Amino acid sequence: MDFEGKTSVVTGGAGGIGRGIAHALARRGSNVLIADTNEESAVKVVAELMAFGAHASFCETDVTAQWSTDEMVEAALEEFGQLDVLVNNAGVGGARDFTFRKTPNIDDWLATFDVNVFGIVNGIQSVEKYMLDRGYGKIVNIASIAGRSGGAGFTAYGASKAAAINVSQAWAFKLAPHGINVNTVCPGLIWTPLWESIGEWRSLTSRQHTGMTSRQVFERAVAESVPLGREQTPEDVGNAVAYLASDRARSITGQALNVDGGIRMN
Repeated sequence: MDFEGKTSVVTGGAGGIGRGIAHALARRGSNVLIADTNEESAVKVVAELMAFGAHASFCETDVTAQWSTDEMVEAALEEFGQLDVLVNNAGVGGARDFTFRKTPNIDDWLATFDVNVFGIVNGIQSVEKYMLDRGYGKIVNIASIAGRSGGAGFTAYGASKAAAINVSQAWAFKLAPHGINVNTVCPGLIWTPLWESIGEWRSLTSRQHTGMTSRQVFERAVAESVPLGREQTPEDVGNAVAYLASDRARSITGQALNVDGGIRMN
């Protein structure tokens, strides 16, 4: 197993894509620390991982605060003795009420950059000294195909994910001489609570989606835009993360991998 005896931290691991990533790493032998603000959901994921023999724990973490990501790293080291993999997965689509607006307002821009960009920066800054001292580490940041090209409407989210890709490349350059790989995964269309919110937003703001349920909006998007003709899953993303975080990908750094059924080909 690729991760036997290793430890992975997954931010935003309490549900959706984060849960899929946590499962993929744990099933390959990794200890897993779930770092999230949602304790109730995180504890359930920890129980799932432990049910098939993995070692897992939870640390309440606000990725927008450097002191909190510092505590996250300390918790992983205290619980498991080492930290090999950091997956910066925590993300938001906007401020809490973003689905009720046709275009993002300043609260949406601040919220998306706070979590989707500065959350990655905080996570890396908290772990990099430890990884530098070891001369080893794997960092995988979760962006989105929305960060691959600009689009009307959902601009704050897309811009934050484009920034996440750029930030990943910057740290890949910085950390490569020290044996640390930094890569990005860009998920496509995955049915998660975030996409459910996006579907609600499109139903509200787009004439062609008026009267449709969020799931119907999602299924139309899959049918119209995915060459492989099927939605992606959290497990698909988890498998990609597990590969990039493994020593099999030791010569891969600074890359952004689309897991999107062919929506973006580059």
